[in-house]
Amino acid sequence: MTRSKRGRRTKPYSSTDKAGLPPGSMIFIGEQKMESARIDVIDFNETELNELHNVAIGRCVEMARTPDTVTWINVTGLHDINLIKKLGEPLGLHPLTLEDIVNTAQRPKIEEFPGYVYMVLKMIHYDLATNQIEMEHVSLIIGESYVVSFQEKEGDVFDPVRERIRASKGRIRSMKADYLAYALMDAVVDNYFLVVEHIGDQIEDLEDRVLADPNPTILQELHRLKRDLLTIRKAVWPLREEIGALIKSESALIRAETKVYLRDLYDHIIQIIDMVETFRDILGGIHDLYLSNISIRMNEIMKVLTIIATIFIPLTFIVGVYGMNFEYMPELNWRWGYFSVWGVMIVIAIGMVIYFRKKKWL
Repeated sequence: MTRSKRGRRTKPYSSTDKAGLPPGSMIFIGEQKMESARIDVIDFNETELNELHNVAIGRCVEMARTPDTVTWINVTGLHDINLIKKLGEPLGLHPLTLEDIVNTAQRPKIEEFPGYVYMVLKMIHYDLATNQIEMEHVSLIIGESYVVSFQEKEGDVFDPVRERIRASKGRIRSMKADYLAYALMDAVVDNYFLVVEHIGDQIEDLEDRVLADPNPTILQELHRLKRDLLTIRKAVWPLREEIGALIKSESALIRAETKVYLRDLYDHIIQIIDMVETFRDILGGIHDLYLSNISIRMNEIMKVLTIIATIFIPLTFIVGVYGMNFEYMPELNWRWGYFSVWGVMIVIAIGMVIYFRKKKWL
């Protein structure tokens, strides 16, 4: 197995690496996207704010157990299994939860345990440089007075939430941990809108290009957009079930005042699903339009070739007749025979062209 100069494993870990292991075995599945893991903490209430970086695990646990503040613990880097295990055990995280945190192939889901609620999300970015969708595995642990988020790499969609906390905008500083979890999920869903709308712009441009000049590169882009929509669909459909289960949850960790916002988030997810399904239908129509235009162009080409071939059929017949090597052919000895044959062939060709134009075949 190859390694980079720094010793990082370049081949992604796959599900086969944990085949045969007992449930709860922590095996990182995915590609390591940063060198070392890091823990950042934002601890706040209505009047106080404490933001720390590269925080030790003991300090994180201590702050999470403080009931008079809400603590957001953000872990960046899922490849460091020991760090996640050392953080999860004092917080009472179940081994199956720890196993799913480091499994980037895990589909979005929600599970309720005594003392916390575990959620899996898929955070989506659109890379304009590569023109591809990048999906990141995100886990949320919702406790009584804390939220722990686990991400694969640096860079996320949570900066607006951080700014709201720092500036004390809205009600986030006066609410509990469940509202903070809602704010993080809402940031993820809002970014879905941006990605889907960007894909929608590409679809409109693609439709115009199909009408103007259908070519094989358009077909490649069409299939790429279909894959992108399928990627988003795989992330959003389970999330709808997830938020629905959270709304119906009877856990004391999810308060009634937060469920109002969760219902609004559920509506946003339904809207994204509708957009995705609409765009998939549009792409299907564009694919049919592409095939129709290609077929029409091919028919036009075949029509022109057929007309040319039809014009030359009688001419070829005449030439073939006079190309026979018979000894007695009266026209061969006629002085104007050559010019007469040319005249007959020209008249026939012009007559056929006039006839085709009259029939509007040309």
